[in-house]
Amino acid sequence: MKSLNWKLYSLALIAGMFLITSCSDTNHGDGGDNDNGVEEGTTLKGILTSNMILKAGNSYKLSGEFIVENGATLQIEEGVTIAAISDDDIVDYILVKQGGKINAVGTAIKPIVMTSDLKEPGAWGGIHICGKAQTNVGLGVSEIGDAAYGGNDDTDNSGILRYVRVEYSGYAFNPEKEANGITFYGVGSGTTVDHCEVYKGSDDGFEFFGGTVNISNMIVVSCSDDSYDWTEGWRGTGTNLVAYQEPQATLGYDCDCLIEADNYENDFTATPIAHPTLKNLILVGNGSTENKRGVRLRRGTQVSIDNAKVCGKGNAVTLESEETENALLAGISKLSNMTVDSALKSEKGIYTNPAFIAAGNTIDANLTYGSFEAIKAECDWMSGNWVK
Repeated sequence: MKSLNWKLYSLALIAGMFLITSCSDTNHGDGGDNDNGVEEGTTLKGILTSNMILKAGNSYKLSGEFIVENGATLQIEEGVTIAAISDDDIVDYILVKQGGKINAVGTAIKPIVMTSDLKEPGAWGGIHICGKAQTNVGLGVSEIGDAAYGGNDDTDNSGILRYVRVEYSGYAFNPEKEANGITFYGVGSGTTVDHCEVYKGSDDGFEFFGGTVNISNMIVVSCSDDSYDWTEGWRGTGTNLVAYQEPQATLGYDCDCLIEADNYENDFTATPIAHPTLKNLILVGNGSTENKRGVRLRRGTQVSIDNAKVCGKGNAVTLESEETENALLAGISKLSNMTVDSALKSEKGIYTNPAFIAAGNTIDANLTYGSFEAIKAECDWMSGNWVK
């Protein structure tokens, strides 16, 4: 991970602002039929105010912040690679503002890869998408880039992410701000997200701040913080979700939760209440101590999970607030057809392990996956070059 020297960072920020106001090389192309797109090797930086096409099979560089403004579309074709520059002392990330779009459409054989020339967790700042869907905090400001998000358009469309792999993200701006692989801020259900992987990031894989975006065929591999994380009222669906944490002995670090979920940390009853619907999950952890949790449901979140396997953590499922447990007891939330390797842990003693078993779930202490390949063997949707 890059070290954060505030003096250098401030100078880099000022320099970045100069680039944003003075550089014209970020505005290639108008997206028309006659547009041949951006040239191979171009460095992406600054603000995009008109449509841009990154052409199939080309490689590009990323230097500092690259912001897709309201009304602009960043189109990325199959087989494109974008590599953040690690030695320029500038924080590298892609931010799509409200009203902007990213249409990144790869294929199973020719995925879109967003990475860094420094092949280490925390090397760059990932992708941040801000939409106009509801959150339970009203209008918010993104942790990275200070962009507005939220609103009342739950069907808002921020574009398409399909067959996209994000590698080595998680740059630490400061101890309170670390960038995830892909972060969804108030993103609406009109946005298409499927077949995406986050690989070896130093923060979360996918994080959701409210919104209604639906996801499918998603993979997180060995991200050191949480694999999936939601807050502020996310109410989308998730189908075919995998998280795999390589054993610490070979990975070199312990990872946090497979899922960490809350409604809103400052008001457990804030509405709309977080309640995603998740189906077909395989979640494999690499930390067996008691404080390492698999599915951690807390702070008033609701959820419906059907057909999941969870193993490799000290506690497979933990419940940590009265509101979360009461929703399960009342049948508002549901945990069904789950196989886990340890008993459910109830902090408040409202929805307990016997109720979990009575709902048709199973504890199998022998449940394990010896490798990532063992998961792939169960999931035909993981075939192709897009999975690392």
